[in-house]
Amino acid sequence: MRAAVFRQGSIVVDTLPDPVPEQGQVLVRTMACGICGSDLHAAKHTHQFVNLAKRAGNRWAMDADRDVVFGHEFCCEVVEYGPNTPHRLAPGTLVCSMPMTLAGETVQGIGYSNDIAGGFAQYMPLADRMLLPVPNGLSAANAALTEPIAVGWHAVESARLAPDDVPLVIGCGPVGLAVIAGLAVKNVHPIIAADYSPVRRALALKMGADVVIDPAETSPYASWQQAATPAGFDGSRYAQLFGLSPKMRPGVIFECVGVPGVIQKVMEGAPASARIVVVGVCMETDRFEPFFGIVKQLNVQFVLAYTAQEFADSLHHIAEGRIDVSPLITGTVGLAGVGAAFTDLANPEKHAKILVDPRV
Repeated sequence: MRAAVFRQGSIVVDTLPDPVPEQGQVLVRTMACGICGSDLHAAKHTHQFVNLAKRAGNRWAMDADRDVVFGHEFCCEVVEYGPNTPHRLAPGTLVCSMPMTLAGETVQGIGYSNDIAGGFAQYMPLADRMLLPVPNGLSAANAALTEPIAVGWHAVESARLAPDDVPLVIGCGPVGLAVIAGLAVKNVHPIIAADYSPVRRALALKMGADVVIDPAETSPYASWQQAATPAGFDGSRYAQLFGLSPKMRPGVIFECVGVPGVIQKVMEGAPASARIVVVGVCMETDRFEPFFGIVKQLNVQFVLAYTAQEFADSLHHIAEGRIDVSPLITGTVGLAGVGAAFTDLANPEKHAKILVDPRV
């Protein structure tokens, strides 16, 4: 099979042996696979990525000196079943799966494995028990966005939202846009979103944001305060202490940037008693001043990935029209275009999500 292989710092197209499905596995053909920001980081800062993964318990057990085929946001079609595996789905059925497979009772990750090719390859051996048929005639391209949408849905589910909450999303890259989509499904409004990029702000509106802010011109936290302030509000300590004024609506801030310094800025700008959900994956050393969290009594929560149920829910949100992912897809490339796509994705004014079609 052909694959876009990350080899010694570069992406090259090469021919690899076709995977052979074991018992309980299904050979699938990749129809579409998204390029994730984590892929870009792993390619640019490979040894840092690997070392952090080892220190964190080998979540991504990747050897930087060996070939790896990235790709963990995929939609595929069923080709054939491994031995002694019931033929649950007909060949040609479109399926999605969490980016992992099972070999016996061993769980193997897909996307940062040196031994199992990810979605930038033509074929993969997925676990039959983890395959989700794509419903409602949804296209493979849109179904491939199940994984990134699930990341945002998990963050929203983890925030334990209440109807009176006013959410603020900092950063409108693919992660922030997925969070906005999840908030819209939850019907928690107004959704305020902030990003320096006009293209990303426009996408935020398409995904369900009510208010979009350019932080270069307006403080996102001032905008949040305006939206969260009820009529007749008196912020004086006396009025608040004795219940003479309505309370501010609760604040939930989603940090979706993942670069050093942002958590500190969020803590400085957050209102008292706010909940901060850190969704952006920062892979560098960061620092913040705990005093802001202490005096404001902030609740800071870190989240990653999703549960199996959240992944399945995300597929159905897309298939049933609750989340329209089509605005996020800004390009499609074949295997030969993967390297250039990694470069293009560095420009937020040009792309949100580029899909790889290994058949091309």
